[in-house]
Order: sequence, then C-alpha cells, then structure tokens
Amino acid sequence: MSAALRVLVVDDQQIVRDGLATILDLLGDVNVVGTAADGAQALELVALRRPDVVLMDLHMPVLDGVAATRRIVAEHPGTAC
Repeated sequence: MSAALRVLVVDDQQIVRDGLATILDLLGDVNVVGTAADGAQALELVALRRPDVVLMDLHMPVLDGVAATRRIVAEHPGTAC
C-alpha cells in the first residue's frame, strides 16, 4: 500500500480552503496537512509540514500565489505546486 499524498491548500477565502480540504479529505489516498490564507503562511507551512503538493490560489494578499510558488519550488524542490 502506498503512502497518502500530502497536500497543502492555500486560498485567501476560508470557504474555498475549507471546501477543498473537505473534498480532498474524502479521498482515501490524500492527506490534507494544512491550509493557509496567503503565500507567506504557505511558505511557513511548507517548511513545517513538508507537503508533496500545494494547491495555490494565484491572487492573495501579503504574498501572492505566483511569488509563493516560485519560492516554494526554489526552496523545496520536492514539493509540487
């Protein structure tokens, strides 16, 4: 049996984060390891929780998804965005 895919959900709208996390949690082979409201929080959680995949909104306050994705790819090459 393979390990569950570890996913971080990032969106500035809480209802979207919660909805995606709920849907993903229903899948047996996916484990939502956290949610973040902006790119800065995403960077912190990627370092702490080491997800396999980050589902990232592009337009967010503080640090947008494009800039956050660039940093995640550069700093955590094992994480897909």
